[in-house]
Amino acid sequence: MPADVKSLIQEGAELTDHALESLIPSASTVPASIHGAMRHSVFAGGKRLRPVLAMQAGVTIAGILPPGIARLGAALEMLHTYSLIHDDLPALDNDDLRRGKPTCHKAFGEAIAILAGDALQTRAFEVLAGLDSPPAATVQIIGLIANAVGTVEGMIGGQVLDIESEHLKPTPELVDSIHRAKTGALIRVSVVSGGVYAGATAEDVARLDRFGRKAGLAFQIADDVLDVTADSATLGKTAGKDLTTEKATWPAVYGIEQSLRDAAQLIDEAFAALEPYGSRADGLKGVARYLVERKN
Repeated sequence: MPADVKSLIQEGAELTDHALESLIPSASTVPASIHGAMRHSVFAGGKRLRPVLAMQAGVTIAGILPPGIARLGAALEMLHTYSLIHDDLPALDNDDLRRGKPTCHKAFGEAIAILAGDALQTRAFEVLAGLDSPPAATVQIIGLIANAVGTVEGMIGGQVLDIESEHLKPTPELVDSIHRAKTGALIRVSVVSGGVYAGATAEDVARLDRFGRKAGLAFQIADDVLDVTADSATLGKTAGKDLTTEKATWPAVYGIEQSLRDAAQLIDEAFAALEPYGSRADGLKGVARYLVERKN
Protein backbone atom coordinates (compact mmCIF):
# COMPACT_ATOMS: atom_id res chain seq x y z
CA MET A 1 0.00 0.00 0.00
CA PRO A 2 1.40 3.47 -0.88
CA ALA A 3 2.47 5.43 2.19
CA ASP A 4 -0.05 8.22 1.58
CA VAL A 5 -2.97 5.78 1.32
CA LYS A 6 -1.79 3.91 4.40
CA SER A 7 -1.61 7.19 6.32
CA LEU A 8 -5.03 8.23 5.07
CA ILE A 9 -6.61 4.95 6.20
CA GLN A 10 -4.86 5.08 9.59
CA GLU A 11 -5.98 8.66 10.20
CA GLY A 12 -9.56 7.80 9.22
CA ALA A 13 -9.51 4.75 11.48
CA GLU A 14 -8.27 6.84 14.40
CA LEU A 15 -11.02 9.42 13.90
CA THR A 16 -13.57 6.60 13.74
CA ASP A 17 -12.25 4.89 16.85
CA HIS A 18 -12.33 8.17 18.78
CA ALA A 19 -15.97 8.67 17.78
CA LEU A 20 -16.87 5.06 18.61
CA GLU A 21 -15.22 5.37 22.01
CA SER A 22 -17.48 8.29 22.88
CA LEU A 23 -20.66 6.84 21.35
CA ILE A 24 -20.70 3.29 22.77
CA PRO A 25 -21.33 2.97 26.53
CA SER A 26 -18.38 1.83 28.63
CA ALA A 27 -18.01 -1.84 29.57
CA SER A 28 -18.90 -0.91 33.16
CA THR A 29 -22.21 0.71 32.21
CA VAL A 30 -25.17 -1.41 33.40
CA PRO A 31 -25.99 -3.90 31.96
CA ALA A 32 -22.28 -4.48 31.67
CA SER A 33 -22.47 -7.73 29.70
CA ILE A 34 -24.11 -6.19 26.63
CA HIS A 35 -21.79 -3.20 26.54
CA GLY A 36 -18.77 -5.43 27.01
CA ALA A 37 -19.91 -7.58 24.09
CA MET A 38 -20.53 -4.57 21.85
CA ARG A 39 -17.09 -3.16 22.59
CA HIS A 40 -15.42 -6.58 22.23
CA SER A 41 -16.52 -6.78 18.61
CA VAL A 42 -16.31 -3.10 17.66
CA PHE A 43 -12.77 -2.69 19.02
CA ALA A 44 -11.44 -6.03 17.79
CA GLY A 45 -9.14 -4.37 15.26
CA GLY A 46 -11.20 -3.67 12.16
CA LYS A 47 -9.70 -1.56 9.36
CA ARG A 48 -12.65 0.91 9.37
CA LEU A 49 -12.79 0.89 5.57
CA ARG A 50 -16.46 1.88 5.36
CA PRO A 51 -15.99 4.98 7.55
CA VAL A 52 -12.87 5.90 5.59
CA LEU A 53 -14.80 5.58 2.32
CA ALA A 54 -17.48 7.89 3.72
CA MET A 55 -14.85 10.41 4.79
CA GLN A 56 -13.07 10.39 1.45
CA ALA A 57 -16.37 10.71 -0.41
CA GLY A 58 -16.96 13.79 1.73
CA VAL A 59 -13.56 15.14 0.70
CA THR A 60 -14.35 14.40 -2.95
CA ILE A 61 -17.47 16.59 -2.74
CA ALA A 62 -16.37 19.33 -0.32
CA GLY A 63 -12.63 19.47 -0.98
CA ILE A 64 -11.96 19.09 2.77
CA LEU A 65 -12.91 16.59 5.46
CA PRO A 66 -16.37 17.75 6.57
CA PRO A 67 -16.55 18.46 10.34
CA GLY A 68 -18.45 15.79 12.28
CA ILE A 69 -18.33 13.16 9.53
CA ALA A 70 -16.56 10.75 11.91
CA ARG A 71 -19.91 10.21 13.65
CA LEU A 72 -21.39 9.05 10.34
CA GLY A 73 -18.40 6.74 9.96
CA ALA A 74 -18.90 5.40 13.47
CA ALA A 75 -22.55 4.59 12.74
CA LEU A 76 -21.55 2.75 9.57
CA GLU A 77 -18.96 0.77 11.52
CA MET A 78 -21.56 -0.16 14.15
CA LEU A 79 -23.82 -1.50 11.40
CA HIS A 80 -20.96 -3.42 9.81
CA THR A 81 -19.98 -4.93 13.17
CA TYR A 82 -23.58 -5.87 13.94
CA SER A 83 -23.66 -7.79 10.66
CA LEU A 84 -20.41 -9.60 11.51
CA ILE A 85 -21.66 -10.62 14.97
CA HIS A 86 -24.81 -12.11 13.51
CA ASP A 87 -23.00 -13.61 10.50
CA ASP A 88 -20.71 -15.55 12.86
CA LEU A 89 -23.55 -17.07 14.91
CA PRO A 90 -24.06 -20.87 14.96
CA ALA A 91 -27.33 -20.49 13.03
CA LEU A 92 -25.51 -18.72 10.20
CA ASP A 93 -21.78 -19.22 9.47
CA ASN A 94 -20.96 -20.75 12.88
CA ASP A 95 -17.50 -19.19 13.08
CA ASP A 96 -15.08 -19.08 16.02
CA LEU A 97 -12.69 -16.36 14.84
CA ARG A 98 -13.21 -12.75 13.75
CA ARG A 99 -10.48 -10.13 13.32
CA GLY A 100 -8.09 -12.56 14.98
CA LYS A 101 -10.16 -12.82 18.18
CA PRO A 102 -12.92 -15.10 19.45
CA THR A 103 -16.26 -14.26 17.87
CA CYS A 104 -18.79 -12.47 20.05
CA HIS A 105 -20.88 -15.56 20.80
CA LYS A 106 -17.75 -17.50 21.74
CA ALA A 107 -16.72 -14.80 24.21
CA PHE A 108 -20.12 -13.81 25.63
CA GLY A 109 -22.57 -16.56 24.73
CA GLU A 110 -25.11 -16.74 21.95
CA ALA A 111 -27.91 -14.78 23.61
CA ILE A 112 -25.74 -11.77 24.47
CA ALA A 113 -24.14 -11.85 21.01
CA ILE A 114 -27.54 -11.64 19.31
CA LEU A 115 -28.51 -8.73 21.54
CA ALA A 116 -25.15 -7.03 21.01
CA GLY A 117 -25.76 -7.04 17.27
CA ASP A 118 -29.27 -5.68 17.82
CA ALA A 119 -27.93 -2.99 20.13
CA LEU A 120 -25.27 -1.85 17.66
CA GLN A 121 -27.86 -1.53 14.90
CA THR A 122 -30.17 0.48 17.16
CA ARG A 123 -27.38 2.74 18.40
CA ALA A 124 -26.21 3.36 14.84
CA PHE A 125 -29.55 4.84 13.82
CA GLU A 126 -29.69 6.88 17.02
CA VAL A 127 -26.31 8.37 16.07
CA LEU A 128 -27.43 8.99 12.48
CA ALA A 129 -30.50 10.88 13.72
CA GLY A 130 -28.21 13.29 15.58
CA LEU A 131 -25.77 14.05 12.75
CA ASP A 132 -24.59 17.63 12.39
CA SER A 133 -26.03 18.02 8.89
CA PRO A 134 -29.07 19.84 7.46
CA PRO A 135 -32.32 18.03 8.39
CA ALA A 136 -33.07 17.07 4.78
CA ALA A 137 -29.59 15.55 4.37
CA THR A 138 -29.91 13.67 7.67
CA VAL A 139 -33.24 12.17 6.63
CA GLN A 140 -31.81 11.23 3.23
CA ILE A 141 -28.80 9.56 4.86
CA ILE A 142 -30.99 7.56 7.26
CA GLY A 143 -33.21 6.40 4.40
CA LEU A 144 -30.29 5.40 2.20
CA ILE A 145 -28.58 3.45 4.98
CA ALA A 146 -31.76 1.73 6.16
CA ASN A 147 -32.41 0.61 2.59
CA ALA A 148 -28.84 -0.68 2.19
CA VAL A 149 -29.14 -2.74 5.38
CA GLY A 150 -32.58 -4.13 4.45
CA THR A 151 -34.02 -7.04 2.52
CA VAL A 152 -34.45 -5.78 -1.06
CA GLU A 153 -30.96 -5.64 -2.59
CA GLY A 154 -29.64 -4.85 0.90
CA MET A 155 -27.33 -6.53 3.37
CA ILE A 156 -29.95 -8.70 5.12
CA GLY A 157 -31.44 -9.82 1.83
CA GLY A 158 -27.97 -10.73 0.60
CA GLN A 159 -27.36 -12.76 3.74
CA VAL A 160 -30.59 -14.69 3.13
CA LEU A 161 -29.57 -15.44 -0.45
CA ASP A 162 -26.15 -16.54 0.82
CA ILE A 163 -27.67 -18.95 3.33
CA GLU A 164 -30.19 -20.40 0.90
CA SER A 165 -27.57 -20.90 -1.82
CA GLU A 166 -25.28 -23.15 0.22
CA HIS A 167 -24.69 -26.55 -1.44
CA LEU A 168 -26.38 -25.34 -4.65
CA LYS A 169 -24.48 -25.01 -7.92
CA PRO A 170 -23.45 -21.34 -8.09
CA THR A 171 -24.47 -19.35 -11.15
CA PRO A 172 -23.14 -15.97 -12.32
CA GLU A 173 -26.52 -14.35 -11.67
CA LEU A 174 -26.77 -15.73 -8.13
CA VAL A 175 -23.24 -14.76 -7.14
CA ASP A 176 -23.70 -11.26 -8.53
CA SER A 177 -26.97 -10.81 -6.59
CA ILE A 178 -25.47 -12.03 -3.32
CA HIS A 179 -22.32 -9.90 -3.56
CA ARG A 180 -24.08 -6.68 -4.55
CA ALA A 181 -26.46 -7.01 -1.62
CA LYS A 182 -24.62 -8.75 1.22
CA THR A 183 -21.39 -6.73 1.09
CA GLY A 184 -21.68 -4.26 -1.76
CA ALA A 185 -24.73 -2.39 -0.48
CA LEU A 186 -23.08 -1.16 2.73
CA ILE A 187 -19.91 -0.15 0.88
CA ARG A 188 -21.95 1.69 -1.74
CA VAL A 189 -24.02 3.55 0.86
CA SER A 190 -20.90 4.46 2.85
CA VAL A 191 -19.68 6.34 -0.22
CA VAL A 192 -23.03 7.90 -1.07
CA SER A 193 -23.91 8.93 2.49
CA GLY A 194 -20.48 10.53 2.93
CA GLY A 195 -21.15 12.58 -0.17
CA VAL A 196 -24.64 13.58 0.97
CA TYR A 197 -23.23 14.65 4.33
CA ALA A 198 -20.79 16.92 2.45
CA GLY A 199 -23.56 18.53 0.37
CA ALA A 200 -23.69 16.35 -2.76
CA THR A 201 -26.12 17.27 -5.52
CA ALA A 202 -28.35 14.68 -7.21
CA GLU A 203 -25.76 14.42 -9.99
CA ASP A 204 -23.00 13.87 -7.42
CA VAL A 205 -25.07 11.17 -5.72
CA ALA A 206 -25.52 9.34 -9.03
CA ARG A 207 -21.76 9.39 -9.69
CA LEU A 208 -20.92 8.25 -6.15
CA ASP A 209 -23.55 5.52 -6.36
CA ARG A 210 -22.00 4.24 -9.60
CA PHE A 211 -18.55 4.30 -8.04
CA GLY A 212 -19.77 2.56 -4.88
CA ARG A 213 -21.53 -0.22 -6.76
CA LYS A 214 -18.42 -1.04 -8.77
CA ALA A 215 -16.03 -0.77 -5.81
CA GLY A 216 -18.32 -2.77 -3.52
CA LEU A 217 -18.50 -5.69 -5.92
CA ALA A 218 -14.73 -5.56 -6.48
CA PHE A 219 -14.20 -5.68 -2.70
CA GLN A 220 -16.27 -8.84 -2.30
CA ILE A 221 -14.61 -10.55 -5.26
CA ALA A 222 -11.23 -9.83 -3.66
CA ASP A 223 -12.55 -11.15 -0.34
CA ASP A 224 -13.65 -14.38 -2.04
CA VAL A 225 -10.18 -14.80 -3.53
CA LEU A 226 -8.52 -14.22 -0.16
CA ASP A 227 -10.71 -16.90 1.43
CA VAL A 228 -9.22 -19.37 -1.06
CA THR A 229 -5.61 -18.15 -1.12
CA ALA A 230 -4.80 -16.84 2.39
CA ASP A 231 -4.53 -18.63 5.74
CA SER A 232 -6.53 -17.95 8.90
CA ALA A 233 -3.68 -16.14 10.65
CA THR A 234 -3.38 -13.69 7.76
CA LEU A 235 -7.13 -13.17 7.38
CA GLY A 236 -7.97 -12.91 11.08
CA LYS A 237 -10.91 -15.23 10.43
CA THR A 238 -11.34 -18.86 9.41
CA ALA A 239 -9.90 -19.35 5.94
CA GLY A 240 -11.41 -21.76 3.42
CA LYS A 241 -14.87 -21.51 4.94
CA ASP A 242 -16.52 -20.65 1.61
CA LEU A 243 -15.20 -23.82 0.00
CA THR A 244 -16.13 -26.00 2.98
CA THR A 245 -19.72 -24.76 3.05
CA GLU A 246 -19.98 -24.70 -0.75
CA LYS A 247 -20.91 -21.03 -0.82
CA ALA A 248 -21.69 -19.22 -4.05
CA THR A 249 -18.53 -17.18 -4.64
CA TRP A 250 -16.90 -15.46 -7.59
CA PRO A 251 -13.95 -17.93 -7.79
CA ALA A 252 -16.41 -20.85 -7.66
CA VAL A 253 -17.97 -19.57 -10.88
CA TYR A 254 -15.06 -17.90 -12.68
CA GLY A 255 -11.86 -19.20 -11.08
CA ILE A 256 -9.19 -17.18 -9.26
CA GLU A 257 -7.41 -15.60 -12.25
CA GLN A 258 -10.61 -14.34 -13.87
CA SER A 259 -11.83 -13.11 -10.48
CA LEU A 260 -8.71 -10.99 -10.06
CA ARG A 261 -9.14 -9.56 -13.56
CA ASP A 262 -12.80 -8.79 -12.90
CA ALA A 263 -11.99 -6.97 -9.65
CA ALA A 264 -9.33 -4.87 -11.36
CA GLN A 265 -11.69 -3.98 -14.23
CA LEU A 266 -14.45 -2.98 -11.80
CA ILE A 267 -12.07 -0.61 -10.02
CA ASP A 268 -11.10 0.98 -13.33
CA GLU A 269 -14.79 1.45 -14.14
CA ALA A 270 -15.40 2.87 -10.67
CA PHE A 271 -12.63 5.42 -11.15
CA ALA A 272 -14.23 6.61 -14.39
CA ALA A 273 -17.25 7.81 -12.41
CA LEU A 274 -15.00 10.15 -10.40
CA GLU A 275 -13.29 11.90 -13.31
CA PRO A 276 -15.21 15.20 -12.84
CA TYR A 277 -13.68 15.63 -9.36
CA GLY A 278 -10.04 15.57 -10.40
CA SER A 279 -7.50 15.37 -7.58
CA ARG A 280 -10.19 15.75 -4.88
CA ALA A 281 -11.06 12.09 -5.55
CA ASP A 282 -7.50 10.79 -5.16
CA GLY A 283 -8.08 9.65 -1.58
CA LEU A 284 -11.29 7.84 -2.47
CA LYS A 285 -9.56 6.16 -5.40
CA GLY A 286 -6.62 5.14 -3.21
CA VAL A 287 -8.88 3.48 -0.64
CA ALA A 288 -10.81 1.68 -3.38
CA ARG A 289 -7.57 0.39 -4.89
CA TYR A 290 -6.58 -0.91 -1.47
CA LEU A 291 -9.92 -2.75 -1.21
CA VAL A 292 -8.90 -5.10 -4.00
CA GLU A 293 -5.15 -5.29 -3.41
CA ARG A 294 -5.21 -5.95 0.35
CA LYS A 295 -3.85 -9.24 1.74
CA ASN A 296 -6.23 -9.60 4.71
